[in-house]
Amino acid sequence: MATVKLTNVKKVYGKKVVAVDNFNLEIADKEFVVFVGPSGCGKSTTLRMIAGLEEITEGTIEIDGVVVNDFQPKDRDIAMVFQNYALYPHLTVFENMAFSLRLKKMPQDEVYRRVTEAAEILGITELLMRKPRELSGGQRQRVAIGRAMVRDSKVFLMDEPLSNLDAKLRNQMRAEIILLRKKIDTTFVYVTHDQTEAMTLGDRIVIMKDGLIQQVGTPTEVFDMPVNLFVAEFIGAPKMNMFPATLKRDNGYTVSLYGRDIAVTGAKADALAKAQVATQAITLGARPEHITLSNITNPSAIPCTIEVNEMMGGELHLHVVAPDGNKIIVRVQTISLTEQQRNALTCGATVYIAFDPKAMHFFDPETTGNLLV
Repeated sequence: MATVKLTNVKKVYGKKVVAVDNFNLEIADKEFVVFVGPSGCGKSTTLRMIAGLEEITEGTIEIDGVVVNDFQPKDRDIAMVFQNYALYPHLTVFENMAFSLRLKKMPQDEVYRRVTEAAEILGITELLMRKPRELSGGQRQRVAIGRAMVRDSKVFLMDEPLSNLDAKLRNQMRAEIILLRKKIDTTFVYVTHDQTEAMTLGDRIVIMKDGLIQQVGTPTEVFDMPVNLFVAEFIGAPKMNMFPATLKRDNGYTVSLYGRDIAVTGAKADALAKAQVATQAITLGARPEHITLSNITNPSAIPCTIEVNEMMGGELHLHVVAPDGNKIIVRVQTISLTEQQRNALTCGATVYIAFDPKAMHFFDPETTGNLLV
């Protein structure tokens, strides 16, 4: 087990292409940290620099207190699971898992013990004599994880390990990784573009864009208090709705939106007052689950037109159009609706939406920063 520390790490390809810039992060012993962001944001490049598969242009990387900038990958005491499994097709599952141990000339009985123990944990004991071509995608991924496990390394690196699996198998493997983490209890650094994986797996999440860290925090922190518009829209599915609005400060705070005034209450109002936020134009953020269906008698409710009604089983995703043409997504729990109410939610129908004042987010339209961070 080990800590990992990156200080002012930068990666430049050629002379101009900056893939990662000013990356600073400390990962605690036995912590599970997830790098997440859109394609091309630098998350896999950062992981490969930790592994030693990419040279860093500037900065330092420490593993367990030792600067490893000049160490070869084999000398960093890390194990890595790749997106494409990277199994040897001519070797059995047992030999694939044992390969790195045999290179170290480990005694045969110790090789056998480590491989069989890892196979038992992963539920692939019956597959040990098969070749990779005889395995499903999920089974191949378990073998790739097992090959990393047997090395008993200080740090476990995983580069989008579930991206090649179908949705159902991806959900199953995500749950298995959570259980695996409890069993092997080591330091994990995990890369994904899927924010659901990041939210369910990580102790902390590192959200990246264009080679820069946007926010580091627990899943709850980045969901409840995104530092800027990018994080707010990236974390959460469906993404957060955004509205041009005005925040007014008088005896309290209200949000003026589409000719309606919405009172800000609770902790949000207290935080705005403590930060002495003045009356100003804002971008209002509201997650689909924090917008509710209301009625014409509510003075702050906004009339919208249903454009699409997506039936998702336990909930409806209503795509509605606001008076200014802004498109909004509202999540509605089906159990809360009568049959008559559900039948009325047809395309072209008018609905009235209201905002949960405790769950509104306020962003500066110019800097895109959260006014309360």
